[in-house]
Amino acid sequence: MSPRRTARVRAVQFLYQWGIQHQPAPSRKSLEEFWTLCPAGESVRRFAEDLILGTIDHIAFLDERIAEYLENWQLDRLAAVDRSILRVALYELFYRSGIPPVVSVNEAIEVAKQLGCEESGKFINGVLDRALRDLNRPLRAAGDAGGEG
Repeated sequence: MSPRRTARVRAVQFLYQWGIQHQPAPSRKSLEEFWTLCPAGESVRRFAEDLILGTIDHIAFLDERIAEYLENWQLDRLAAVDRSILRVALYELFYRSGIPPVVSVNEAIEVAKQLGCEESGKFINGVLDRALRDLNRPLRAAGDAGGEG
């Protein structure tokens, strides 16, 4: 697994735990405790923490988008893992212009296949496909800021 995918998996795992426990914004201590349980190299940790903190900083916007993109479903009824995957992916799509949107979508699908249920990949793909319509940038190219895939 690539370091970036590993970081995305770790970000989803942290956000899953954070969401279940209804914690306030994570502290340095909570992140260090997580890394003790899920060791990772410095580049993985740095990218994962960027995703974690960015996602939490924009959680209200991200959840509004998820609710908007769901068809015949409600945000609070989503599997917690799928909700965490969507939050990270939408954070990348809307706030990390240096990552091509197709990379963010493909990575989210692969993370969903790894962490979610049998249908999670298809579900995540369908929701993110709707999100792509709201982007005002090329789908296969990185923007000017934010980091790469």
